[in-house]
Parts: sequence; structure tokens; C-alpha cells
Amino acid sequence: MSAGPADLLQPLRDEPSSSAVLSDVDGTLAPIVREPGDAEVLTAARDVLARIAGRYAVVACVSGRPAEDARRLVGVEGVTYLGNHGLERLDPGASVARLAAALEGHEKDAARFLAGLGDGRVSSAGLRVEDKGPIRALHWRGAEDEPAAERAAKEIAAEAEQAGLATHRGRKVLELRPPVRFDKGVAIGELLDDHPVRNALYAGDDRTDLDAFRALRERATAGALDTAVCVAIGSDEAPAEVSAEGDIIVPDPPSFATLLSELA
Repeated sequence: MSAGPADLLQPLRDEPSSSAVLSDVDGTLAPIVREPGDAEVLTAARDVLARIAGRYAVVACVSGRPAEDARRLVGVEGVTYLGNHGLERLDPGASVARLAAALEGHEKDAARFLAGLGDGRVSSAGLRVEDKGPIRALHWRGAEDEPAAERAAKEIAAEAEQAGLATHRGRKVLELRPPVRFDKGVAIGELLDDHPVRNALYAGDDRTDLDAFRALRERATAGALDTAVCVAIGSDEAPAEVSAEGDIIVPDPPSFATLLSELA
């Protein structure tokens, strides 16, 4: 018989000083909305994060947003914010995020590529550009013709890859990224190297979170973790592979906030 959520969470509850609680933000702590600027972290999720931040060895929010934006959105002190899928790290009490060393010399690559496409190509396709510092995100959620906008994004992605950029597909968004090795799994691995723990939980809802799931499981296989718990927020819009790889599956952010409260 497979272990239930309570059994999977028990090692973290028993040893909070040796445990890490790690979570995605949009779609996990905050419901997905059309405009990223309209997102709001659930009050219940914010309250429980504030309660556990002082008890657990590491509490971190790992976001596709810039780290400072993630901290403003979540609004909880004592939490580490890993932004831009791990390119930035904002430790508790820090005023400025640290950029990953691998980014040096590539900070403007994505912006230069988009500028070179010419005026109007992106907007006429119905794509909305989000400036995420070293990353540019192309959104088609809410476009007048979403399928057409998605096709345009795929064409731009192919050109970006030919130009040497990396690309990553999310939920109705495609990111143009600098050609450096990074993802949420790399970021939490570096974080846990700095804060050795024996148990860790990660929650997320999108493909970018699968890298974090795999990083925890690799650490467990290598003996660096005794317990690795992967929580999938399995909404109707979430990619099927996220739920397929989750140890615990909850249907939406309010349900995750309830699960998170069990750690408090």
C-alpha cells in the first residue's frame, strides 16, 4: 500500500530543523491569472509560509518571476526567493538579488534578439512580451486568436534557437533565455548545498517544476536526502506529466495551502 500525504509529510513535521519546504509561486501559491501583474498569493498560503519560515531549516519560493517581484508578491520575510527559474537568488534580509555566475556576459542576449525582430512583429501576432531581466517571455493567454499567437511564438522560438538562445515552453507562454545552464533543479540544488537538510518538499504546477522534482529525487537516490516529497498541483490546465511525477497531487492552490498548513 502506497504512503498517503500524512505519512509522506511526517518526516518533515518530525524534524523541521533538518527540513526544507520549497514551492513554486504562480499556479501553486497564487492562482493563474491572465495578467501576471494581477496575481495574488492566497492569504492562507501567505499565513502558513510566515508560520513555517521560522521553524524549518529552509523555506524558499522558486519562481519564473524576477526574485524581487516574487518577494513583493509573496510578501513573507525569512524566505529565500529564487527568481527567473534560478538565475537569481534573494536571501532573507538581502536588498539585491545575486545573479548566477553563469549569466555573466549573457544578460542582454534575449533582449537583443527580440529587438532585432523588428517593430510590430511580436505585437501584431497577438503576443505580449514580459521583461524578466535576462529572460523575455512571450505570452498568448488572452490573445484574440490564441492558436495563431502560439504558432507565431513557435516560429520565433525556432529563430531564437538558431541564433543561439535557449527556449522553454510553459502554460501559454514561451521564454527566450540566455544560453546558459540553469533551471529550478539546479537552483534548489545549490540552495540545499548551502543549507544541508535531510528532508525536502517541493510543490509546483508546470513543466519547469519537473526539474525541481527530479533534483530532489536525485539527491535522495544519492543519499543526500532521506525524504523527497514532490507535490503536483494538478489543475485542468497543468501539463499531465506534472501530476504523473507527483508523490502527492492536489487540484488547486487553495488545496495546496491546506496541505502546507499540516507542516505548521
